[in-house]
Amino acid sequence: MTKPQHHEIVVIGAGICGATITNELLLRGKAVCIVDAASSPATACSSHAYAIAHPHIGKGSPRLLRLTRIAFLLAEARWKNVWQQHGIFQPTKKDKNFDHAQTMEHLLSLGLEQDMAIAMDAQEANRICGVQQSGVWLPRGAGLNLFETSKRLLQHHERLTGVWNRRVNRLEANENKWYLFDAENQLITSADKVVVACAMEAKSLMATVGIRLPLKPVRGQLSIFSIPENDPWVKKLPSVGISGDGYCLPADLLEDGSYRWIVGSSFDEGEDDLSPREKSDDFNREQARGLVNYPEGDLRALKKAGEFVGVRCVAGDRLPIIGALTQRPGIFLATALGSRGILWSALAAKLIGAQLLEDDFALLARLGFATDLVAALAPERFFAGAAPSALGALASNSKPILPVESKAK
Repeated sequence: MTKPQHHEIVVIGAGICGATITNELLLRGKAVCIVDAASSPATACSSHAYAIAHPHIGKGSPRLLRLTRIAFLLAEARWKNVWQQHGIFQPTKKDKNFDHAQTMEHLLSLGLEQDMAIAMDAQEANRICGVQQSGVWLPRGAGLNLFETSKRLLQHHERLTGVWNRRVNRLEANENKWYLFDAENQLITSADKVVVACAMEAKSLMATVGIRLPLKPVRGQLSIFSIPENDPWVKKLPSVGISGDGYCLPADLLEDGSYRWIVGSSFDEGEDDLSPREKSDDFNREQARGLVNYPEGDLRALKKAGEFVGVRCVAGDRLPIIGALTQRPGIFLATALGSRGILWSALAAKLIGAQLLEDDFALLARLGFATDLVAALAPERFFAGAAPSALGALASNSKPILPVESKAK
């Protein structure tokens, strides 16, 4: 058997986050080994093509709002060549009054100029977005094919080593090096520095080095519906993405005249079952009716044509865990991305790249990172003696497979 190689940097996990961090390090001139339990990149929650991204614009924690703005700009710049910019409309909550001036003032306070976010009354939203509801139009909101993007980030590179079909079961430190073992206690490889960029697997892996992470799974099912060309629903189908109670992509016109419409998502906290469920499709049909403000729409017209089931990973305070694990020097974490994998992956690549290479904090400052933002993401916030996060429950990161939380299973 070939003796396992030693690497300066090993990244565990080849989903969108691990792939983005690896690519960032390659661009910075480093050699990287990436290890994954599957035979190729993006086989879990990053295996779908329907992710959307936009900055958070709610009334929640100011730090969450600042973080998602930074992360959105980083994601937009990183993936500009494959960024599917179709815009995202976020309707006003049904029980909230819409104040145009107040909403614009709030958007500007978040650093969102009109090229990023515009308040619209129902008439203007109907004209621009085809949605007769007041709300906020995010013209730079976009979609990203996570599967194709992850593969592209990990395409052949002379400084990239891929170790596939090997699940890291245990980490062990010895003489300033980290050793990675599989379930049979066979050594996979060793490294000076290890980036743990997997989802729920990070919990058990960190437990092997005495670190307890407050992670839990959240199952979500997207539904792909088919609508006949002459059905009344056709006049209500959006040409933009919508992010409200649930979310949807723009509807696609197919060659036979019918439409394909992707709507999501169910929100099954604490569950990791990947089997499709009819009740999740039924729930998404109800979500669809609310998203386009069509309460009289016949749900039977939304014919099931497919689905995507994914399990995202969330932390106890619903923020991602990104940064150096100072209690275990040489370990860096990028996990608990929840429903914002596109945004947090781009942010994690810059933040972990700076921490790992120890040479780029001036760049982070220029990007808008401040000390309080780095601390809000740091693993230390969960450990004894750490200051409690000021973000708390307002910093929801547990929303469906991509942008907003459903209220039922």
